[in-house]
Amino acid sequence: MLRLETEDDEPLLLAVEAQGKKDPDKPASWAYYASYLLTKYRLQPLILVVCQDRATAEWAARPVSFGPPQWPLLTLRPLVAGPHNMPVLTDPAEVRKDLALATLSAITHVRHQDIGAILKAVTTVLRDTPHPIADPIVELIAQGLGKHPAAELWRNLVAVDLSFYKSYISEEIRDEGRAEGEARRAAEDVLEVLDVRGIDVPETVRERIVSCDAPETLRRWHRRAVIAPSAEQIFSDEDEQDQ
Repeated sequence: MLRLETEDDEPLLLAVEAQGKKDPDKPASWAYYASYLLTKYRLQPLILVVCQDRATAEWAARPVSFGPPQWPLLTLRPLVAGPHNMPVLTDPAEVRKDLALATLSAITHVRHQDIGAILKAVTTVLRDTPHPIADPIVELIAQGLGKHPAAELWRNLVAVDLSFYKSYISEEIRDEGRAEGEARRAAEDVLEVLDVRGIDVPETVRERIVSCDAPETLRRWHRRAVIAPSAEQIFSDEDEQDQ
């Protein structure tokens, strides 16, 4: 929820809702949400519904009336952003002009063939954007992309292009990278001990070691590798428990 200051009128409350599919119950929920915001904050509410396909966006944009047909009590008309009415922004110069619009562009065009260029343009601009502005945008886009393949691309771009940022997602990505690096080095240590001792390491054993990402398990294997008579013996306890 955002408080928007206007030049002429009183401030507005903008509530942002993501909508992935048509849901006949949602208009009533939005109407309740709007009345709740008005009652609680005494500011006029505006609901922005963000969709990632045109059919859902057009459905969400339809006015919905409540009350008897002969005397409608109120009509709900949310503001809707979707791939049909959001521009495709791949030029950093255009992104820089309106970061809020660029954020919506990235989220609504998640299935667009140029989504990579869209996301790259955003991170290019965020490099020299003040943290208080950039950090929420990083998080909003991450949440908006959800589980789409573009979400992983965004995480990678944030990790590389915005490596100096301290936002939640960038910290999470760097933590994952550090953990992966530690696990890789621990696996190499296990294999090195076996190699120094002249122990033959079958390919299945090697794959099991290098694919392990549990630090405690790798430390246990490392200790066993010092005395195990064969490479398979470092797994002895685990294999016995599985039987």
